[in-house]
Amino acid sequence: MDKPQIILYAQKSVNFTLFDCKWIPYSAKFVLLGNHARGTGAIQIYELESGDVKLIKETEKLKAFKCGTFGASKVETRHLATGDFDGNLNIWDLEKMETPIYSVKAHKEIINAIDGVGGLGIGEGAPEIVTASRDGSVKIWDPRQKDLPVAVIEAAENETKRDAWTACFGHSYNSHERAVCSGYDNGDIKLFDLRNMCLKWEANVKNGVCCLEFDRKDIIMNKLLATTLESKIHVYDMRTQNDANEGFVKVTEKAHDSTVWLGKHLPQNREIFMTCGGGGSMYLWKYNYPSSRVTKDSNGDEMGVPGTLSLLQNVGLSSQPISGFDWSPDKLGLAVSTSFDQTVRVTVCTKLNTI
Repeated sequence: MDKPQIILYAQKSVNFTLFDCKWIPYSAKFVLLGNHARGTGAIQIYELESGDVKLIKETEKLKAFKCGTFGASKVETRHLATGDFDGNLNIWDLEKMETPIYSVKAHKEIINAIDGVGGLGIGEGAPEIVTASRDGSVKIWDPRQKDLPVAVIEAAENETKRDAWTACFGHSYNSHERAVCSGYDNGDIKLFDLRNMCLKWEANVKNGVCCLEFDRKDIIMNKLLATTLESKIHVYDMRTQNDANEGFVKVTEKAHDSTVWLGKHLPQNREIFMTCGGGGSMYLWKYNYPSSRVTKDSNGDEMGVPGTLSLLQNVGLSSQPISGFDWSPDKLGLAVSTSFDQTVRVTVCTKLNTI
């Protein structure tokens, strides 16, 4: 019992397919995103109350929702950005959800993933949103600029377009630097330097990349978590790029016995993260740094040294894949998750303050 425990605090069934969930910053509320059987989009807001979750607001929209983020919003407004099945990027005021306060036809097909930076006091510089789509493109948007993206990352005309499954921001430690990392269905991972508008690094992990996340957005790149098909988890040390092949060292683990759909770092401790599997399981991990993160090869060039992963705890919560997971930014160990059994679950991880 010295280990952290993952405890189910509350759960509730809903009448629509759940795709994503996000805590509303600085509150005991969370928002659910998904689609009704008739193809329309669902947004529901719940609040924790006396050991249960209570529905306090809901709305139905024309297009089904796939993903959402508060990452580009001001602390005071807490506006939610969403990506839908028709390729639309919308930003919503949760107090007045009749019409979006920002709307753009961002992609030709479904938006698979969305991330934000520059809001909520996280990351320096402009508020920006990145969207990754089945149409093969990854686009960066500034909500203060109407209709046109800040940048577009896509294959050249003569190249095959791959389905972009995920994208995330990082390296936003001052007002000039910023990076976007994107993952694709063929296992490609691409890191783009937005300051110099160039491809900084790419790799292939041989399985479709379901989720990417830096351990922190507002520091110099430190670690990158990639989860994939075929039960694989990869953690890259992003501080030392090896000269030999211009790559970053990584540690790889096999877990879940299914697709690893999600990986999310604990906001209060960047060495701890949760992964969520296609079999409805959650695995809690800790990254252990090596005694030295850098060594020298036979030529005297610096090489990165990978760390190790420790499995702290695991639990099976559902018989269906977990589609959404979000740590509370305000309460250590509090989390919300959604799965394809149309159930939302609030969990508490204990003893995280002792790690």
